[in-house]
Amino acid sequence: MKAAAKSANKPGSRRLSRNRAAYAYLCPWIIGFTCFTLFPILFMFYTSLTNRKLNGLSEFIGFTNYVNMFKSETFLNSLKVTILFSVCMVIVDTVWAIVLALLLNQKRKGNGFFQFFYFLPTVIPSVAISYAFRTIFGKDAGLLNSMLSALLGRTVSVNWLYDSGTVYPAVFFVTLFTYGTGQMMLIYRSALGDVPKELYEAYDMDGGNAFGKFFHVTLPMISPIVLFNTLNGAISALNGLFGILYPLTGESGNPNGMTQVLSLLVYKEAFSNLKVGYACALSVVLFLLAALFGAVIFRASKNTVHYEY
Repeated sequence: MKAAAKSANKPGSRRLSRNRAAYAYLCPWIIGFTCFTLFPILFMFYTSLTNRKLNGLSEFIGFTNYVNMFKSETFLNSLKVTILFSVCMVIVDTVWAIVLALLLNQKRKGNGFFQFFYFLPTVIPSVAISYAFRTIFGKDAGLLNSMLSALLGRTVSVNWLYDSGTVYPAVFFVTLFTYGTGQMMLIYRSALGDVPKELYEAYDMDGGNAFGKFFHVTLPMISPIVLFNTLNGAISALNGLFGILYPLTGESGNPNGMTQVLSLLVYKEAFSNLKVGYACALSVVLFLLAALFGAVIFRASKNTVHYEY
């Protein structure tokens, strides 16, 4: 009995007991991650090496899907559009969120009211917001054309979402009201409140102006938050563009494929053309593109993000 009690009181035994308890608490997460994240990813990689159809019939074909993919002009255009949309969306949303956060940081009357009503659309699903803006940007009965017609005194019938000259401004305007922008705004506002006022006072004593104060004090101090929001925004743009663009421009990315990002092409190949294997290969490319975006952002942050002062 004494020997058993001594062995139970050993540091190694206590450490093993604590580790078992920790793994027991982690088990629900590990099981969920394995079943709903790891297994689907591995299955997607395997399916990308087959010619699987939507009816379940498949045959292993190796890297044929990838070879055909990079020979396809549709894919190359979609890849270009995806990169363009992701980069522009991150820049537009990040800059807009910082501007709103700076305005809210002025502590003026009505800031809470404005913050509430600007953030309110961000809790609405992107699909619902997109359908609302589709009505606004409509050609014949659209609210925007009706307002412009009333202001200009003549009939305005611009096809905002299906004209090559207006589709990009219209789509990027819609992204300003998505969940990501509102979330960025609140995070930036919180970060601005943590910037030491002594730094602003010291910069004012040196005769600095408002622009210099922002670029030399504010931006370096919130640079880790900028990195966090930029990374999240890039991944959100790659994965979340489907919910915005599908209701606005359809699965073909009209006009002329100008808005057909990879997520739209994945949907079209899987559910319209019934090529599940090819769609999985496209998903693998989208996954690798997200990893590449993350690596590039982290590499660029080494000289621009400051963690200690």
